[in-house]
Amino acid sequence: MAAAGVATAAGVGTDRALRARRKDRAVLRSADDPELEQRGSVVVADDGVPLYVEIDEPAGNSDNTDAKATTVLLVHGYAHSQAVWAQQRRDMHEAGYRVVCVDLRGHGRSGEGDDPSYTIAQLGRDLASVVEQAIPDGPVALVGHSMGGMALMALAEQRPELVRDRVVGVALISTSAGGLSEVNFGLGKQLGAVVHRLGPGAVARADRQQNAFNTARLLGRNVESALVHRYSFGGPVPKDVIRDLAEMIFGTRLHVIGAYLPTLMEHDRKAALSAFEGVETLIMHGTRDRMTPIAHGESIARSLPGAELVVVKRAGHVLPLETPEVVSAQLLAFLERAERSAQEQDTK
Repeated sequence: MAAAGVATAAGVGTDRALRARRKDRAVLRSADDPELEQRGSVVVADDGVPLYVEIDEPAGNSDNTDAKATTVLLVHGYAHSQAVWAQQRRDMHEAGYRVVCVDLRGHGRSGEGDDPSYTIAQLGRDLASVVEQAIPDGPVALVGHSMGGMALMALAEQRPELVRDRVVGVALISTSAGGLSEVNFGLGKQLGAVVHRLGPGAVARADRQQNAFNTARLLGRNVESALVHRYSFGGPVPKDVIRDLAEMIFGTRLHVIGAYLPTLMEHDRKAALSAFEGVETLIMHGTRDRMTPIAHGESIARSLPGAELVVVKRAGHVLPLETPEVVSAQLLAFLERAERSAQEQDTK
């Protein structure tokens, strides 16, 4: 089951500065935590959970003619943090965009909620709070990877008027609109079924022995790295990326990982995709994605005929890290299209 735990949580940034900052991270439980204020800002969710947010304002002052009108919201995936977007964040900021990055509840520097709050529906409400408090006006482009993309679907389901009135584009990377209960993680049909059956309970039981689990990790670093690589990437990546990835995965509390598993398996928001109709949409997927096989991206594309589907050959699940230049280039092109489309709509 350790393999399944690794398989269901992949992604951490490679940026050296972000890694150094992560070493002393603490799970935040109060919105006025001084450590939080030193690093970024707080958005308070509707149930009081503090969500850690960092905002990159466009370079220069308010007279900066290169600044874009659109704010980009980057949403990471399961057992990731906003660090997964290190290169894309930097590239978009240099291009003149205002960039907002959030750590989802129970992840990174954000606070923990009650276990029943670890649902994709709640993540949708959390993102609504982020938009309302950190992006109160102006056009918004939504970018989500893996569970982050699912959270964007929940936001659209709950707040279609927000999408209609303010969202100029949505990018869905390595994500799914439903059917994850049928995914076997590349383990074959029978073993995959066992993983699904034992998953949440096994992880929850392991959380009661977190210290012993951490000790066991030290004894099996090579195995752990092999598993992280298998379920995260489709080809060779630097060893330090794999190592940092493993640290992020197991830096997430086991009970948080376990609490999210049921909502991932139950996720079905195919109908919610209709809220994105008429909005510039980018879908990206790797051909070797074991977590959300490419059929999931293709299914989303069929539901949104106007969307652009970019297939990344021989790449796995964590595209922002495995092919960072490709993801950045595609996102920048997508943002240009989104802004151009929005301007054309305004002139009609």
